[in-house]
Amino acid sequence: MAKSRYRLDNDVLSFRFTATRIDRSDRPRELLEQPGDLHEWFALHGLQVEAVGNDDLQEARALREAIHRVGTALAGGGQPALSDVAVINAAATAGRARRQLGSDGERQWVPEDGFTAGDALGVLAEDAIEKFSAHRDRIKACGNPACRGLFLDSSRARNRRWCSMNFCGNRNKKLNFRHGHALVASDSTGHADRATEG
Repeated sequence: MAKSRYRLDNDVLSFRFTATRIDRSDRPRELLEQPGDLHEWFALHGLQVEAVGNDDLQEARALREAIHRVGTALAGGGQPALSDVAVINAAATAGRARRQLGSDGERQWVPEDGFTAGDALGVLAEDAIEKFSAHRDRIKACGNPACRGLFLDSSRARNRRWCSMNFCGNRNKKLNFRHGHALVASDSTGHADRATEG
């Protein structure tokens, strides 16, 4: 199976959606460049929509950024902007999919009559509302400033720093390792220079 260009390592669906914009600090990269990208992301997550248009793409991006801003505000102990809350609530209200319990005991989203892009966005908005309201004290933003991805901290001590240890955690370890070696090399060069001067 080909490797997906989307990150699929977040247990929270709506938070995973916010990772379709990456490297948020310096040079943000947009992964949802065209309607087909959004259609692909929906399909990867079992949201089989009939079609995705340009208006759907714009609404999806607006919802994604509203979810990320609200989550970031809550993670920092602040209050979300009312405009972002309104975007999320509007998407949730517009969606027609309803939650049902599946035969496997898992939650399923069932549309009234075919899945539209608006229904899929409603699913994401409902998921965000549930997580924001029920798990407010566990919401974190990744400690990697280039990521700032949202996640739920399920650690006992509530001290998890990374959205994913396999992704941002390991990346940070590698950077620290290289930085440490650079400092050692610099220090060694300095000692050598001083020895020469003497």
